[in-house]
Order: sequence, then C-alpha cells, then structure tokens
Amino acid sequence: MELVIRKWVFAFSLFSWLIFSVAFSVEGLDEDSKVRGVNLGGWLVLEGWIKSSLFEGIPNPDMLDGTQVTFKSVKLQKYVCAENGGGSDISVNRDAASSWETFTLWRVSESEFQFRTVQGQFLSCYGNGCVVSATAKSASSTETFQIERNNDGRVHIKTKSGAYLQATIDNQLVTDYPGNPGWDDNASTFEMSIVANNLHGDYQLGNGYGHNKAKEVLERHRSTFIDAGDFEFLHRNGINTVRIPVGWWIAYDPNPPAPFIGGTLKALDNAFSWAHAYKIKCIIDLHAAPGSQNGMEHSASRDGTVGWTTSESVSQSLHVIDFLASRYANHPALLGIELLNEPSAASVPLDILVPYYKHGYQIVRKHSPSAYVIVCQRIGNANPIELYQADIGSHNLVVDLHYYNLFDPFFVNLSPIENIRFIYESREPQIHALNDAKGPLVFIGEWVNEWNVTNGTQAEYQDFGRTQLEVYDAASFGWSYWTLKNDREHWDFEWNIKNNYLQLSKHSEPIFN
Repeated sequence: MELVIRKWVFAFSLFSWLIFSVAFSVEGLDEDSKVRGVNLGGWLVLEGWIKSSLFEGIPNPDMLDGTQVTFKSVKLQKYVCAENGGGSDISVNRDAASSWETFTLWRVSESEFQFRTVQGQFLSCYGNGCVVSATAKSASSTETFQIERNNDGRVHIKTKSGAYLQATIDNQLVTDYPGNPGWDDNASTFEMSIVANNLHGDYQLGNGYGHNKAKEVLERHRSTFIDAGDFEFLHRNGINTVRIPVGWWIAYDPNPPAPFIGGTLKALDNAFSWAHAYKIKCIIDLHAAPGSQNGMEHSASRDGTVGWTTSESVSQSLHVIDFLASRYANHPALLGIELLNEPSAASVPLDILVPYYKHGYQIVRKHSPSAYVIVCQRIGNANPIELYQADIGSHNLVVDLHYYNLFDPFFVNLSPIENIRFIYESREPQIHALNDAKGPLVFIGEWVNEWNVTNGTQAEYQDFGRTQLEVYDAASFGWSYWTLKNDREHWDFEWNIKNNYLQLSKHSEPIFN
C-alpha cells in the first residue's frame, strides 16, 4: 500500500495499547493510572487543515487575513516595494519580489483590505493625488483600500474615496489616475500574486464570513463535530482523558470581541458533562491567547505575528485562566488547566513567560488545591529543562512536551529507521531525565503517528507508531494523541479503528535489540 494513501492510518490504533506497566500514577485518575488521552483538536479552536470544509463558503477565500501578496505594475514591469520593509514612501522599482515587496492583508470586507509591511506599518493615502506611504502604525479608513480583481490575476487598487492608485514613470505609487482604468497595460493595473495563504483559524473564518454567517457555520460545527457519542467511543476504547483546546474569547461568551463568535463556553460545558458521564477527565488548554503566542492559525493569529507578550495580553490571559478555574474547579471531570499552548521560543522570552506561568499557577491554586497546572514548553530552540529550573509551583505541576517528526527540516531527509531511532536515542533519554528531575511531572501532550517519509513500508509505519507508544508511555503524567477527527475519511478516528486496527502490544518484540 502506498504511504501517501495510508497517511494517518495509525491515528487511533493507540486505543489497543491498554495494558501498561505504570511506574507513576496521576491523582484524580483510576488507581495506578496515567493520562491516556486525545486532543479534541479543530473543535473549539479552528485549524483549517483539520476541517477545511468550514472555510469553503467564504467569498474571496484566497484573500483572508494574513494572506501575503505582491503587486507588479504591468506598465513598468516593476514590483511595489516598501523601502527598508516600511517606514517611508512606497516605490515601484523592483525587478524581483522579496520581503520588502510582500504585503500582508488585513481583511476589512470581501473587497476591502489593509496592507501591512514586513516591519508592521500600514500603507496609507491621505486624499486624491497623494503619494502612498508605509508609515502608519495602526490602520483606519486612510489605510483601507478596495481591490478590483480580473480573472487573469490583474487588479486595480482604489482608496476609500474612489481614487485609483497608479505607478508613475518616476517609480512612485500615487492616487491621481484619471477616470476608470481598463485591463490593458495601463499605469493603474497591477498583477497580484498570492505568496502565501496559510492562516485558516478562527480569525480568518469570523472575519471572512462576517458575524452572521460565521455564527451559523460555527454553531453547526460545534454541535456536530464532537458529541456525546465520541466520549462513549473514547471510554469504550480505553481513553481516560481529553485535552480540550480553547480560545481566550471563551471568557467573554456569549458576545466576544469581533471577529470571534460566541458559543464555545456552552460546548465546553457539554464536554464536561459528557466526560463525567463516561468517567473521562478533562484538561482545559488555553490554545489561543490574546495577540497570539506563536503566530499560527491555531493561536487565532490575524496575520502570523506574535503579539501576546504585551502586558495587556498577558493580563487578559490571566483573566481567562481565572475565569476557567473558577468555573470548573469543583467539577468532578476536571483534571487540569494548561496555562498556554506552544509559546514561541523566538518571540516569547522566558522573563515574560515564567512570571505568567507562576501567576497562572497561583490563580488555579486559589480555586483548587489539587487540579493539575500544566505549563507547555516553548516551541523552537528551547529546552524544557528551563521550566524545571523556574520554580513555578510546588504541587501537581506538569510540563507539556510536544513531539512531532514533522514541521522541522531536520526530519525531511531521515529514513524510516532513522526516524524510529530518533525516538529511542533522543526522546526516550529526555523523558527519563525529566522524570528523574525534581519537580514537575512529564506530559507528552501532543504527538502523531506521522512523518515526512515518502518511501517507508507499512511495517515501518507501524513500527514508528509502536515505538512512540512504548517511549511516550514512560512519561510520568502520560500522553495525549493529536487529533480526533478530520474532513478526510482516512483521518477519521472511527474509520481507523474499524479498518486499520493494528493490534499493537507492549509485549511485541523490540525494534532494536
């Protein structure tokens, strides 16, 4: 069977891994038990790859918030450029497009947009006949432009007052084109190229549809994607915990700030009721924080930048933790609260993150003496030992590690055997070292049976899954698999259980002697 066809076939075969030799036990679970969980991904925090059909009805879906574009004058055959990445006037003088020639869209409506430079300034124009600049630090009507699109990729750009932008012979971008331009090679016609359209999260959906349609789409999704039947299925197959990603706007339900849509709080309440009915515990995970802690779609970033580190965003995040802890602290299904998912090592410094974690720990303890407080390692070039050295809290503290053989160029050229060896030779020693360290428990909060290998065999693919189960089961708190469901049939958990049950066993022969 071709690997491309059987991608993710492992998915939920992990349910057969039910007999463990447990060296640790987690308070709140059954005796001598650890977390054997799944993430309810793509439900209350969106990721377009998990359920791409949610985005299919958006007008101009290739021009959502965060889309990166370039503009080339068809008359001059030069690219529009923000000199030095922003902070001065706009030129139309480049033969090739790089970062200074790339603009990030902030979507205002189906046809109106604001353009952000690589340095964060917005294109501005103050009236007819003005020279377009990139000096504004915030966006309003003078930074809002309308795009008229032609079928062959050509566009016109207009100001709010209706003046068309044009490229002049002295390489400026101005708003004095006379009359209505056609689609020939005139000074007001540009070729627009979409460089990247990678952000498909809650911000893109809400702002793409507009409030009313987005509410309709999300109400249907939240009520059908995960339901009581899923919890019954999980319980029946040995899963004892669900990690539930939520966005910061849940604390402002039912009317959160635009473009976010209310209703996640009701869904989370339902999840706790279903979990309690089927003896499953819940971890609430602040997956999307105000301003975005990693610039990714699953943190509800608008444009791929990280804005969480401001004092306002940190304070707002602590308010969300207080809201969640006060609401669910006494619920019998609560196991723990994760203070922040995947902060970026490149953009979130420890001197901001650690005080946040300490304050968040104290907030949870104010409401519960026993709920686990989970702190996630920084993603990127960061060692989780930094959190063990931070003295965040003394009781029921957990460090969450995310293990993927994806998303990192290091794994691209590894063979199947090298991928498997990496689990044994790098991750297993790290888990045991952290288990032995004084302080927090170890949690493998996200992992998948997926890799960048294109030439592996079915047996190697199964060995990769078995290896991960064997190694990650050593984590003192346990593990949680990512994710539960997907639009694509072969990523659906029930389909995998019924048709690709691999019957993995802890007593299988080791892959390496």
